[in-house]
Amino acid sequence: MNTPQFDDNYWNNRYRDETTGWDIGFVSPPIKDYIDQLKDKNISILIPGCGNAYEAIYLLEKGFTNITLVDISPMLIDHLKRKFKQELGVSIHLICDDFFNIEGQFDLIIEQTFFCALRPVLRDKYKSKMHQLLNNNGKLTGILFDRQFLNSPPFGGTKPEYTQLFAADFIIKTMEPCYNSIAPREGTELFVILLKGKS
Repeated sequence: MNTPQFDDNYWNNRYRDETTGWDIGFVSPPIKDYIDQLKDKNISILIPGCGNAYEAIYLLEKGFTNITLVDISPMLIDHLKRKFKQELGVSIHLICDDFFNIEGQFDLIIEQTFFCALRPVLRDKYKSKMHQLLNNNGKLTGILFDRQFLNSPPFGGTKPEYTQLFAADFIIKTMEPCYNSIAPREGTELFVILLKGKS
């Protein structure tokens, strides 16, 4: 059996066919609540595997000024160019590329259904790349699934697995069950705040 390649063609097809079950249509409540308590509107924020970028829409509404969106799907990026036409090159920066190719330094990286879209074999690479992309005081914040799936992606995981993955390179400030997940995901999500550590 051939293993599908989760490349730009794969994700283009998912958007074209509207098989986007991860897309809830709005910023998820745990991330919304986290954004609400951020004070510095000028921090540099990265959202990898940004999809329809509801987090970015909310960040703009809250006055944030430096948001970088990355996605591998050219079809999706073309859509975002139209969606953020007024903010493009000002508050919003778009990158159409494989996440592992990008460069830069960010104060905050928001994780929302990107980690779970990657094959588990790439998780060490994900951890290293996140560490590289964060400023010295940077944070990786967002949601990880606390469950397994029969059909993937998404790829699931558990708190012990995540703790083992991140503990060497990050300070795990928070890794707890979400109290405000949307109803279909209640009891299956962990909210994480990982501080960049020394590696």
